[in-house]
Amino acid sequence: MPIREELQNFLNRYTAAYRVSDAAACAAIFVQNAELHSPFAPSAHRRDATHELHRIWTLEAGDENLVTVIDEGSTSELAWCLAAYSEAKATDDGTSLNLPERQADGTWLMHMCSLNSGEGWSLPREERSRVESNSYHGDGTEA
Repeated sequence: MPIREELQNFLNRYTAAYRVSDAAACAAIFVQNAELHSPFAPSAHRRDATHELHRIWTLEAGDENLVTVIDEGSTSELAWCLAAYSEAKATDDGTSLNLPERQADGTWLMHMCSLNSGEGWSLPREERSRVESNSYHGDGTEA
């Protein structure tokens, strides 16, 4: 499977948990010594701190939240990905730079995530249905 698809599937798991306000499942995608940096809250260091942030953030979660890979790269054990996120409120769009680590079982867990508020690229609202149907690759092409 191409790395873009692997990372998009990984972020889709996160998005699914976020949409249903499952803070524990959101935190479960992070390694134990993870870091999450955000302009919306103090930095979180360790998985339990990411859980606490997500407990607060997911109180207003909605089914329009999306995270879409824009660009990516990887080695056998470490990846990076620039992703756009969109939330129900237009002011909550932005990008995130993510560093997932491949685990011994082949799955990915997040080592570091840096959220950036909406000054950068964000997913056009008209493209959301294609993302939700998994037919959008984030580069303007469709499956």
